[in-house]
Amino acid sequence: MIKLAKLPERTLVRITLLLPPALHDRLVRYASAYAEAYGVDKPLPELIRAMLSNFLDSDRTFQKDWSSRLTPDRTTNRSRD
Repeated sequence: MIKLAKLPERTLVRITLLLPPALHDRLVRYASAYAEAYGVDKPLPELIRAMLSNFLDSDRTFQKDWSSRLTPDRTTNRSRD
């Protein structure tokens, strides 16, 4: 079984991404593995979205740093009213 789970439905925001040919080839092969694993073809942008989301969700250092910015430390970051 491949690492990426079956993709849910989502609302989208458009961005443009340029990739080196070697990375594009790897993504095409991954899309083929996804189709074989789940019996459904998904376009590369949809797979890339899921891969990026999974990567960010698994980065504990990023999550810890980001959550500390969202939750102010009451001893050093007083609210400015």
